[in-house]
Amino acid sequence: MNEEIENILHREGIVLASNKKRAMAFFIDEMLLSFLLVVALWDSFAQAVTMEQMINITNTFVLEYMLMKIIYQAFFVMQYGASIGKIIMKIRVIDTKTMQTPNVLVSLNRSIFRVISEVIMYLGFLWGLLNPERQTWHDKTAKTLVVDA
Repeated sequence: MNEEIENILHREGIVLASNKKRAMAFFIDEMLLSFLLVVALWDSFAQAVTMEQMINITNTFVLEYMLMKIIYQAFFVMQYGASIGKIIMKIRVIDTKTMQTPNVLVSLNRSIFRVISEVIMYLGFLWGLLNPERQTWHDKTAKTLVVDA
């Protein structure tokens, strides 16, 4: 980790969020967004008879789902410094430059690269597990850290 950032974290008493907390927050957010997708598409799902039809419906709306994820992540990180999953797990996102809640551009950058990371077989998330700063690709591109709230 950058020594300057490490010193600031130590001085301010800020602790990096554990991978377990981050994984649980991810799971909560994914379940919430999946539930919202099912609610939004309930009429279509109700008419589907086979599993194949349900999969086709889901595949039809994959771009809308990705856009929903980008808006959700960007809004909550910009507004509250955390998604609902992160709030429940008592962790938050901070900008490494200001050590505060990320602004709109940083939040949007982070949310877009988060979805890109998911599309590329979650490699960006795997990177975060192996990285000493626990920074995923979307954290690296947005220059953010996830810390205990």
